[in-house]
Amino acid sequence: MARDWAAVFDLDTDAEDLLEHFDRAWFRGRPYRYLTDARHGVERGTAIFDDVVVRGYPSIPRALVLEPAVEAHFAGPIAVEEKLDGYNVRIARIDGDLLALTRSGFACPYTTAKVEELLDFADFFADYPEQMLCGELVGPENPYTEHDYPEIEEAAFSVFDIRHRETGDPMAVPRRRECCAEYELAAVSHYGTFAPETAAEAAIETVRDLDVRGREGVVLKSVDGERALKYTTSAIHRSDLEHAFGLPFDYGRDFLFTRVVREAFQTVEFDESPEEARERARKLGESILLPAVETIRAVEAGDSVGDTHTVRADPAVVEALLSYFRDKGLKLAVERDEREDDQRVVEFTKIARSTRDKTAYYLGGGTVDE
Repeated sequence: MARDWAAVFDLDTDAEDLLEHFDRAWFRGRPYRYLTDARHGVERGTAIFDDVVVRGYPSIPRALVLEPAVEAHFAGPIAVEEKLDGYNVRIARIDGDLLALTRSGFACPYTTAKVEELLDFADFFADYPEQMLCGELVGPENPYTEHDYPEIEEAAFSVFDIRHRETGDPMAVPRRRECCAEYELAAVSHYGTFAPETAAEAAIETVRDLDVRGREGVVLKSVDGERALKYTTSAIHRSDLEHAFGLPFDYGRDFLFTRVVREAFQTVEFDESPEEARERARKLGESILLPAVETIRAVEAGDSVGDTHTVRADPAVVEALLSYFRDKGLKLAVERDEREDDQRVVEFTKIARSTRDKTAYYLGGGTVDE
């Protein structure tokens, strides 16, 4: 019997108005649907496997000035935890099968194989079959992001949330941390729980330390898990800009604007001296100009430009991943393709066509209409 999807998603419109926006795909012989953009109050990344729903992960608002944002957003104790720079993964078990979904809702064969290698989820899902583990997959061997952590040689998965897979309701932070410890699940760093009047100061001190270490930032959460804010470091703003301006015609102006604005507000909130602000500006300028120069020179030399990734898994898993990217219209340049024991190791570049083509056009004498 078909489920009442309007009731499941608490819709005030016909369910077909929502379902028509779901893409269709297959994972290990199982058909499913997934929502790549938020619609009718339903989160991006929500997936449906037969009659089982896996809700998407909610968007977390960003604070530009932390102290007033904390005051406006929270009423009780606040947990401060690390925000990692990788890609968002939700892990659920459906009919005995483990599934790892990316932020868009794609059931990724590579991610599923990786998390199966990294952690043993059997006991957790035996006790909590209707929950999903929400976490970040980081490290140099992943197909979606390029940020590296010195302590991670290949890949690692850290839990930052546990939620009911159908309702999306979060587990309280203290209980979630207990679960991770009990079931030996790696979790994001927890820096303490604070009263609202001291949380902003504690978070800023943590951000200063993370900034020196080149890490991304923090997430502040109410202890019931219902409310959250994110706040990021100058180091990650510059890293984002370096990446974007290495592919200057593949990222929009909004990408640049938002990160420069974050830097401006952080300069004021940290009460930096004119000399400190000037040094921040110098670093920001270098993160914008130097990667763009490097890319122009690379195109001039005929080299590939784009995001380069390394993946390591069973040959069939790697082939499924590469086929997915090609089916999405991405052009891949394979730089290395080797076998190590029973695994296939592939280094590939997702070609940034717009940057490559426009840069070549301008190098050849093309002009800009302004």
